[in-house]
Amino acid sequence: MEETIMKRIVFGLLLLCSASASADEVRVAVAANFAAPMQKIAADFEKDTGHQAVLSFGATGQFYAQIRNGAPFDVLLAADEETPMRLEKDGAAMAGSRFTYAIGKLVLWSPSPGLVDARGAVLEKAGFGHLAIANPRLAPYGAAAMETLTKMNLADKLQSKIVEGENIGQTFQFVATKNAALGFVALSQVTKDGKLESGSAWVVPGKLYTPIRQDAAILSRGRNNPAALALAKYLRGAKAGAIIRSYGYDL
Repeated sequence: MEETIMKRIVFGLLLLCSASASADEVRVAVAANFAAPMQKIAADFEKDTGHQAVLSFGATGQFYAQIRNGAPFDVLLAADEETPMRLEKDGAAMAGSRFTYAIGKLVLWSPSPGLVDARGAVLEKAGFGHLAIANPRLAPYGAAAMETLTKMNLADKLQSKIVEGENIGQTFQFVATKNAALGFVALSQVTKDGKLESGSAWVVPGKLYTPIRQDAAILSRGRNNPAALALAKYLRGAKAGAIIRSYGYDL
């Protein structure tokens, strides 16, 4: 009896060691707008594959500079398509590894109910304090916000009211804490399963800004990392796709 129990214990330990040996870690640079869905995807990814995704969130432009300076990332999930393309041309990303994992949507949002109307007319009235946008030189959602204001002929009129966040995550915090009355943020930050979680919002029509195609790429450091390859495949799967859609992105 004791011998049988010992055999089972040894067998269990061998299975555990085998699983540990086959599991790898992948370091992922994630655009700030994709923080919430990626945290869920990473948890499912670990359960389903045994690999662990270590996530860092920030502005795509800053990630580009960090990666070019040798930052130890294996995969980049950018907020645009240009940055992964540039990294591929620079030799810092694997050729042919790029793919679009999500298409983002811009929204004008305020935590105050009734402040933002369904057509965005609040911008024309300008009866508010500050308007938050992400840094348009670093963050694609910030560039989309400025493009929207320009097409609405409001960029000059509202310039004195604009406050810039370092990335879309900080921009959201400016508005959520009411340091800015309203702001252009990612739809994924204020909705869940197609429903606005709080406040008031205007989903900006796609005709007002260039589509925000968010591309991923396996970086040179992740070329031989099984977890990096597995994550790229997982992001294109049905389970991750369902999570991405639930946060308001298109695929």
